[in-house]
Amino acid sequence: MNEESKNSLIYKIVERENWHQAIEAGRFDGAAVDLTDGFIHFSTDEQVAETLRLHFPGVSNLMLIAVETSRLGENLKWEPSRGGELFPHLFAPLRLGDAVWSKELPLGSDGNHVLPSLH
Repeated sequence: MNEESKNSLIYKIVERENWHQAIEAGRFDGAAVDLTDGFIHFSTDEQVAETLRLHFPGVSNLMLIAVETSRLGENLKWEPSRGGELFPHLFAPLRLGDAVWSKELPLGSDGNHVLPSLH
C-alpha cells in the first residue's frame, strides 16, 4: 500500500449490540465472521457501500466504526478479497481508542443503508 493508504480511515460494520459489548469490554475482538476468519474485516470508503449491500442487506441494527489506519501498526494487512481487490484486515483486537468515530447506519425508505459522511 502507498503512504496515503497507510494514513487514512477504514471502516468496520458492526451490529450495535456487539459495539456496545466492545465498549464495556474496552476492546473489540470481532464479530462472528471475524472470529471464524481469524482477523477483523474492514472496508475502505470505496468498498463500504458494496460490503453493506452484499453482507448486510436489510439489517437494521448496524453501526459504522471509523478507524485511522496509522494507529493499527503491523497488525493491519491489505489482502486480496472480492474480485482480487485489496481489503484491510486487522490481525489483533481493535482497541477502542483507535476508533475515530462511530455512527448509526439507518435503513432508508428504499431498504438500503444510509451512509454518513465518511470523512
